[in-house]
Amino acid sequence: MRKEYQIEKAQAEEEFTHWAKENGQPVQLTFATAEVVRVAQQGLGELLRQVGRQFIEAVMEAEVEKLAGIRSAQLEERSAYRWGSEKGYCVIDGQRVALNRPRVRSRDHHELTLGSYELFQRTSLLSETVWGKIMHGLSMRHYKEVVQQFTEAYGLEKSTVSEHFIEASQRKLQQLMTRSLEQVQLCALLVDGTFFKGESLLVAIGVDRFGCKLVLGMTQGATENATVVGELLQQLADRGLDFGRPRLYIVDGSRALRAAIQRHAGNAAFLQRCQVHKLRNVAEYVPESERPRLKFRMRAAYAKPEFADARDALYKLHDELARSYPAAADSLMEGLEETLTVHELGVRSRLKRSLTSTNVIESCFSTVERICRQVKRWQPGDHRLRWMASALIFVESRWNRLHGYLQIPALINALEEAYYLRLRQQHGLTRAGVA
Repeated sequence: MRKEYQIEKAQAEEEFTHWAKENGQPVQLTFATAEVVRVAQQGLGELLRQVGRQFIEAVMEAEVEKLAGIRSAQLEERSAYRWGSEKGYCVIDGQRVALNRPRVRSRDHHELTLGSYELFQRTSLLSETVWGKIMHGLSMRHYKEVVQQFTEAYGLEKSTVSEHFIEASQRKLQQLMTRSLEQVQLCALLVDGTFFKGESLLVAIGVDRFGCKLVLGMTQGATENATVVGELLQQLADRGLDFGRPRLYIVDGSRALRAAIQRHAGNAAFLQRCQVHKLRNVAEYVPESERPRLKFRMRAAYAKPEFADARDALYKLHDELARSYPAAADSLMEGLEETLTVHELGVRSRLKRSLTSTNVIESCFSTVERICRQVKRWQPGDHRLRWMASALIFVESRWNRLHGYLQIPALINALEEAYYLRLRQQHGLTRAGVA
């Protein structure tokens, strides 16, 4: 619950914003030419920053005139009066800069809050600036040396920067874990886990009907087991994700992932095993000298456009491996049909390459690892989750649409047809009954 002074500040800012929109009076600044030359000699950036600070002071003075009238003017009905000034600060370009804040009191000696001052003092802007620069690789230790542009700026020490980052990262974590998924229409969902600083972190990424990628959620656990996976999927369901709609689920060879998805989505789940993971797993069972040829054969099979041709090529390869490397043949056969789900759905071209591997989420983990490399000592609590959520949201903001997104409508139609066929085979339902 917000305290009384926080409510007063919010009301003052709202009142000032409303008055500023209705008021047509311009804010004018006056500079001595000699002063302009003196500051400009230090650089054009310094001149612009000084102009910005004086502009903020001029805006605050305009609000004071609204409340207390023009200075030294005779007013019969005065509801407020000036009460000197005190040291304050504003946030300019992600830095706290000192300025003089005028004070105004009401007739009953109650201090009036200046909405303009609260607007320019927003620490959330500073926190977001700190968060953005750290996500780009700037360390907290060197933040002051890199960022400080105002000679009078303060609050850029490592401890203060850390406080702002904690505040911003907590908001990012809350945003990631609570945003609604009711209106999100996903055609594909990728689920994968990684060991992050000694703990298993599981992440879900969705692809909507327009090809946009979205981080859906994450969870933390000791291992990538069915309980942890089920908890993540249940979180998504609680936030509005409909698991009853036919959807492509792209996973690696984890049995826990597949079991949890089948339990939540049932017949609506079309599992696509990552072909890259399958290729690596099978190659582990043959000698080093045989691996390039094996990988070439598997890639050639997966590259075939038709499901039957790709499956026949893989079966032929299995028969050859069974004579010399039976363990490799067994690995190839395990889940073979699931590596060709996209083929069976008739997906073509670039979209097929995008949906037959977990490269999207793997590259995401790579960027997260790079960002989190800045942390030297991990603390208990939500430390890992805050950094992980921040990095994921940062990566999400830089994603392009999925390669081949123009073919997504065809994929959606194929999923619906295949889902209808499954239900008809199991329950004898008609298309009207499915709808």
